Amino acid sequence: MAEQTFDIAIVGSGPGGYVAAIRAAQLGMKVAIVERDQLGGICLNWGCIPTKALLRTADIFATLKHLDEFGLSAKDITYDATKVVERSRKVAKQLSDGVKFLMRKNKITVIEGTAKLAGKGKLALTKDGKPIDGVVAKHIILATGARARSLPGQEPDGKLVWTYKEAMVPPAIPKSLLVIGSGAIGIEFASFYRTMGAEVTVVELLDRILPVEDEEVSAFARKQFEKQGIKILTSAKVTKLDKGKDSVTATIEQNGKSTTLTVDRVISAVGITGNVEDIGLEGTKVKVEKGHVVVDQWLQTGEPGVYAIGDLVGAPWLAHKASHEGVICVEKIAGLNHVQPLNVLNIPGCTYCTPQVASVGLTEAKAKAAGKKVKVGKFPYIGNGKAIALGETEGFVKTVFDADTGELLGAHMVGAEVTELIQGYVIAKTLETTEAELMETIFPHPTLSEMMHESVLDAYGRAIHF
Repeated sequence: MAEQTFDIAIVGSGPGGYVAAIRAAQLGMKVAIVERDQLGGICLNWGCIPTKALLRTADIFATLKHLDEFGLSAKDITYDATKVVERSRKVAKQLSDGVKFLMRKNKITVIEGTAKLAGKGKLALTKDGKPIDGVVAKHIILATGARARSLPGQEPDGKLVWTYKEAMVPPAIPKSLLVIGSGAIGIEFASFYRTMGAEVTVVELLDRILPVEDEEVSAFARKQFEKQGIKILTSAKVTKLDKGKDSVTATIEQNGKSTTLTVDRVISAVGITGNVEDIGLEGTKVKVEKGHVVVDQWLQTGEPGVYAIGDLVGAPWLAHKASHEGVICVEKIAGLNHVQPLNVLNIPGCTYCTPQVASVGLTEAKAKAAGKKVKVGKFPYIGNGKAIALGETEGFVKTVFDADTGELLGAHMVGAEVTELIQGYVIAKTLETTEAELMETIFPHPTLSEMMHESVLDAYGRAIHF
């Protein structure tokens, strides 16, 4: 087969791959991106974006149930599951089409097919199982993403046991649902399906839900979920799934006791593993550990000229982390002087359940475990005028500072719109802002963001409104 030559070739067009491609094109490089499925990858098509469309529907539906609190009324409030899913898919398509436009705008060559490393600076390509023209590039970036991990005996079958993909396109809302795993994916689906009327049970192996979050946030979120009717079992595990004709009976072990639960559907949300297979890593110096490709701070693998970014290289499995890695990788290849390695502590995490959860940096427990002397501030939603006006009075903002230096070590939030608010603390951490500068910052009134200010003030005994 013939070969096309590029400066950079990128395998995978998710938030890591397509952003890397655009940045490379901006820097004057000739770029190709190879995609075997849909432009935008899992995030745009089956992850971040379509799930938010579903959760937006759930938010509206939940609000409609409480219209009387706002002096409004409506009768016969129902939903059409088919239309709910259709809207989500339309949103995903719009974003995927947007990536196509960006590829054309930046003169990036898009190749539909499957790619494998095939020697130094080479990619062998196939489409529909047949060889097509290959690619030669001085630099190759692997951005193949990840897929849902499954446990032995609990493998998803697409009908009774779902991954996130099936959970996003249900033919109908099941009457009962078991969610295995309480990370962001599991909790978001638990929240959506409960709001839409399903009886939901969440099983978590660890002793608390949302285990990467601050302990106070996890505890508060659990209480709110349980108020909504979600049943949560922690320090528990599913040991067996028995499939019936249209239901699943799960055997659940907790505190040394075994019980069974029969549900219509099961969602497996026990983590993800990198797509390291069938990309030609064999015979290269690329190292794989625990299902992910090992890279250095510049995203370089052990194989010269081969790089990897995004979910393929491991946690945190976040779209914005992948995009940032793509930029770092390309700018380092281009030889720019200002490039800085990724600081994981400046990466925000967001969970779009109800209530929302968002955080950045160290939790209070991790800060103390690192030997830090800390000052901690908190401010509740009930003390904020905008929150009261919105009818969103459940939640709080928590900040953790280094008592000696005033450095903002971490921020943790639970409540309405915290996924939008967290960026304020992310900017503060990136700029290495101290408590003194945050306290002198003027926050607009009336806004939810005032709680961010009050939490900082509270850490130093200066909270005004609580």
